[in-house]
Amino acid sequence: MAWHNKDVELIQPYIGQLTFGGVAGFAVGYAIKTVGRWVAIILGLIFVVVQLLASLGYIAVDWTRIQRDVEPLLQQEQIKNAWDALVRVLTNNLPFGGAFVAGLLLGLRRG
Repeated sequence: MAWHNKDVELIQPYIGQLTFGGVAGFAVGYAIKTVGRWVAIILGLIFVVVQLLASLGYIAVDWTRIQRDVEPLLQQEQIKNAWDALVRVLTNNLPFGGAFVAGLLLGLRRG
């Protein structure tokens, strides 16, 4: 199929939006994944320090209570709702939302 000037003229205004949306989405996805890694490292280090202090007898940790309080936040429905809210905020009022989400997913995957 050959492209005609008329076809190019129809899609030309959207090329910039799609490109910017994809690049912006990739950057946000990459940043979220990078920050997520640092959060995981920090939480892991905090866990090690808490366990060390507990094993030395300086503190007592009620892991059963912590599990009970955290478990509802980790259920699939909660995670889906959080993801939907994040995408809704990030694509609010953007004409290139589809390209942004595609870029976001690619950034999360490649980041």
